[in-house]
Amino acid sequence: MTVLVDEVRPDVVRVTLNRPNRLNAMTAEMIADLSAALRDIAAGCRVVVLTGAGRGFCAGLDLDGYRSEPDVEVEEILKTQLEIAGVMQSIRRLPQPVVAVVNGPAAGGGLGLVCACDLRIATAGARFAASFVKAGYSGCDMGVSWMLPRLIGAGRAHELMLTGRVIDAEESLRAGLVSQVVPMDEVDARLDLLLDELLAVPPLSLQLTKQGMWSAVEAASFDQAIEYENRQQVVTAMSVSQRSHLAAHRERITHAKD
Repeated sequence: MTVLVDEVRPDVVRVTLNRPNRLNAMTAEMIADLSAALRDIAAGCRVVVLTGAGRGFCAGLDLDGYRSEPDVEVEEILKTQLEIAGVMQSIRRLPQPVVAVVNGPAAGGGLGLVCACDLRIATAGARFAASFVKAGYSGCDMGVSWMLPRLIGAGRAHELMLTGRVIDAEESLRAGLVSQVVPMDEVDARLDLLLDELLAVPPLSLQLTKQGMWSAVEAASFDQAIEYENRQQVVTAMSVSQRSHLAAHRERITHAKD
């Protein structure tokens, strides 16, 4: 299988890109397997972890796995493009937060996968590149032209996408692409701490916060974002889990004051 799915702890599903001999580069089979995996886990857990097998996260498209014949019809090319880009949309549409553990190179479509996730941890050996432009394609692909400027700012994103320059883990941290950079032998422990924090949040609050954050990024105005937030607060205020978490929160505040 080009994609492995396993439950690493209760309510947490890990999706692993599994072509380590090719740095997990995407083929048509992998795209189909990944799409199926995302459909299957859509309602089965609270947090999703996305990573790569071996020493790479995802090196982009495997050109041997997507070989185009000279006489291929434009409709067939578009169909393939829609399938690949659709994976990024599937990640964004998952109700659960998705944590990318970037354990090596993430280039081209691999960068797209990273950007589509909600949280990003990189190992010290991670590398990132918007490499489409160096292969003779447009630098804008798989949603990266929309996601990357919103994560690191338009100026930085334009430079990386126009040049295809590779950045290392430390530069990605400074740019805001990832939130943590950790040694490879510490990544599991750091991931566990992050998962503890996410799982401590009520499921409905977690889902609505993910939806609200992305909706605010897309909102046309500040007032529109406020309107969406107001409705989220009303929904969560009426949930049973919110009441129990509010009581526990008040008790922690009281103990902290004593």
